Amino acid sequence: MNGDPDDLEMDLVNRGPSGAAVLEDVVYCEEFLPTFTAVEEGDAMPRAEMVEFNDKPDYLFFNDGKRRIDFVLAYEDEDKKEFEKRHVFQRRKRRREYFEAALILMGLELEATRSVLDEKLVFVKVHLPWEVLCTYAEVLHINLPILPNDLTKTASPFSCITKFFRPNENLIPTEIEYFTAPFTKDRLDYFFIKDRELFFTPAMRSRMASYILCRAPFEVRGEIRKFGINKLLDRGVYKAAYPLHDCRFNVRSHDGQCPSERFLLYNEWAHPKSIYKTQPLDLIRKYYGEKIGIYFAWLGFYTYMLAIAAVVGVCCFIYGYHTQETSTWSKEVCDPEIGGNIVMCPQCDKECTYWKLNNTCESSKKLCIFDNFGTLVFAIFMAVWVTLFLEFWKRYQARLEYEWDTVEFLEQEEQPRAEYEAKCIYERTNPITKANEKAPFTRCGKCMRVTCGFGTVLFWIMLIIASVVAIIVYRLAVFFTFSANLKIDLKELEPFKGYLTAQMATSVTASIISFVIIMILNILYEKVAIWITDFELPRTKTDYENSLTLKMFLFQFVNYYSSCFYIAFFKGKIVGYPGAPVYWLGKYRNEECDPGGCLIELTTQLTIIMGGKAIWNQIQEVLLPWVKNLIARFCMKVRSETVLPRWEQDYQLQPQGTLGLFYEYLEMVIQFGFVTLFVASFPLAPLLAFLNNIFEIRVDAWKFITQFRRMVPEKAQGIGTWQPILQGITILAVVTNAMIIAFTSDMIPRLVYYWSFSVFPYGNHTGNTMEGYINSSLSVFNIVDFSNISRPNELPYWFNNNITTCRYRDFRYPPGHPRQYEYNIFYWHVIAAKLGFIITVEHVVYLTKFILGYVIPDVPKAVKEQIKRERYLRQMILHEVNLSMVSRHMKPVTDNLIMNMDQSSELDLDFDM
Repeated sequence: MNGDPDDLEMDLVNRGPSGAAVLEDVVYCEEFLPTFTAVEEGDAMPRAEMVEFNDKPDYLFFNDGKRRIDFVLAYEDEDKKEFEKRHVFQRRKRRREYFEAALILMGLELEATRSVLDEKLVFVKVHLPWEVLCTYAEVLHINLPILPNDLTKTASPFSCITKFFRPNENLIPTEIEYFTAPFTKDRLDYFFIKDRELFFTPAMRSRMASYILCRAPFEVRGEIRKFGINKLLDRGVYKAAYPLHDCRFNVRSHDGQCPSERFLLYNEWAHPKSIYKTQPLDLIRKYYGEKIGIYFAWLGFYTYMLAIAAVVGVCCFIYGYHTQETSTWSKEVCDPEIGGNIVMCPQCDKECTYWKLNNTCESSKKLCIFDNFGTLVFAIFMAVWVTLFLEFWKRYQARLEYEWDTVEFLEQEEQPRAEYEAKCIYERTNPITKANEKAPFTRCGKCMRVTCGFGTVLFWIMLIIASVVAIIVYRLAVFFTFSANLKIDLKELEPFKGYLTAQMATSVTASIISFVIIMILNILYEKVAIWITDFELPRTKTDYENSLTLKMFLFQFVNYYSSCFYIAFFKGKIVGYPGAPVYWLGKYRNEECDPGGCLIELTTQLTIIMGGKAIWNQIQEVLLPWVKNLIARFCMKVRSETVLPRWEQDYQLQPQGTLGLFYEYLEMVIQFGFVTLFVASFPLAPLLAFLNNIFEIRVDAWKFITQFRRMVPEKAQGIGTWQPILQGITILAVVTNAMIIAFTSDMIPRLVYYWSFSVFPYGNHTGNTMEGYINSSLSVFNIVDFSNISRPNELPYWFNNNITTCRYRDFRYPPGHPRQYEYNIFYWHVIAAKLGFIITVEHVVYLTKFILGYVIPDVPKAVKEQIKRERYLRQMILHEVNLSMVSRHMKPVTDNLIMNMDQSSELDLDFDM
């Protein structure tokens, strides 16, 4: 068999018992593609009618002005190519002609028009007639109106305030709500049809057109049939396939038949002047479909909830900022008589030297901003907030499901992907219906595919962990260099003396390198994850997206958060003491925390990754599409006075990626992880996320409306597999924040000192106080006990022979004690307090989450009543329609019986006569 090897990816071959290929007369079950028709060899192929452009730039119809354009295909005419290359394109031409002929035989109507700017470029406009629309509306289980909704909505008590933030109701009026039911063409009287041309919305028509195009055949070669617009796009047979925008985004259409919804969305949603307005979700859903509508609904709701968390976080930050100068332990660090007289031990071997504790004065003050009792309150608040966010989102989603007719959207109603159907060569019994159905692989084959995918994902996760280990080794190696070269007592560094420390320089450079590695691994893994998911061959598009989502999130979770987990829970935890330090790989001395703890480094890491990620995403989402469109217009040499048809204007825009909203969700969920998992170290994270999302909503809106072709509308019930991922993050966030406060923050040791060790019998103070905490938290080490490996090569200028000891951060007995350098009683009190704190906080927060989840119902009472009312009316109307249909079908039979009875009576009378 000739042709490209990858052509077999979409081949449909059924195997007989002997393994030989058997060509079926019907490729699809009639349930999925009832109008399927293929052109047999030797048959004449109908072609699309070629017409001229009618100089109407925003025209949405064929040239006859009656048939609406539901989809557009673009290709380059092979006959216009150079002669010596023409033979290369003949195969593409045959496939395209076969594909278009099949579309025409399946009931679609086509009209072709050449480009205004490039005579080689041809646009094929696709129209779905009424009969085809009715057929596929039933196949796709599209809900359509049956009666106006007679349930009144209760007005919000805050409507007098919120009306100032709503879109202009004169431009975007409130739509009439209807009770709906799945469409069936046998019961047209059942539905509320005012105008056949407006009964199916443009989004519905485009969705049905895309469904047919993805399953129409384009080649029959021997025993193999190939089909699908996606494969033709991949092969270069077509350059593009897309539904049309209804007008220019910045100019209202002059066509009276055009609703100019794109123009309204731009002005009332995407334009910067509308940044304070709420989103017109119903119009978004009407124009782009439920899937995009639910994304923006979730993003808007998440942003509103972030506003509450941001206010509380800012209050905690202000509290910490005002207490940094009054904190007793930071005063002791900065005091020349206390911190200035405390000689600290070197933090690395040979290259590092002794240093004074007050060198970290400024960093200790900054640490007080984030490491205070307000942070503890904020961490507990965020644990409750995230529960309320998910519970209230479920309620809001339930209301949207009802209003957008996705309550009864089940996975069984979703049709299989064309790629899945093309590989169905094995028979199996459906465990629910007990009917025989086709499957692309056996149970063993499916198990092998899943195992292969899982193994690949595990390999890449291990690769990320290896990169994290490499970053750790970098931190250890570079810390030595910075410690030797960053002489903070130099005069030229005096303005940065309090900030430019070896720990800070190492942390910042490692965070930047970590961010770069994260971005590189993201690009590589994206291709791997898509390949694995394609290999697994999920049945439906929802299954495909869920499988890819899980793989990508597991990777992104390890990729983005691993460095933060290292700083929070591993750095400085197993370091030994100056006389017996712990080494990595037998060579690198384990990294220690600043005397104030590792919390400030965790905050630095979060700030760099969150900020860098936000900037990088904006460049990718805004700048790149804009530059590409600018280059495309320059290359096409579009003049301002040139009148371009609607389909050619859209062709110059950027195509949407195959994964659609996947990356938008992924970006926000990763941000949600930063906001919740490590919020105890950075209370300003909700504020940064809130400000980013305010612009993210409008940037995404501007991008979809102005820079990208119109996406094919898709149906969706909710945010899909992202919901359990968010729930998993919230559960993990309780543990991580409790452990950050217990092990990364210095709060628990301070509390133990304040309540126990500052007074009798351990302390000399008469009342509870923080005075003397620094001295209590630093252990003593005799410099004579340094090994030859650890002893510093150089001594600072202020070091003299009277200094015989140095201090280090730990709770150990001093030299000369019978148990010298072993953990003291303070250490065990602190460990017990940390474990007790974690257990108490987890139980209290989880109990609160359980109570809130139980008390707050997932579906509002009003929505439940509306759903019941709709089902009741649907059954009543269906009953009436069935009665009328029975009466209509029985009427001829009844008339015949009456006629026969009359004739029989007349015969009897004649006989009696």
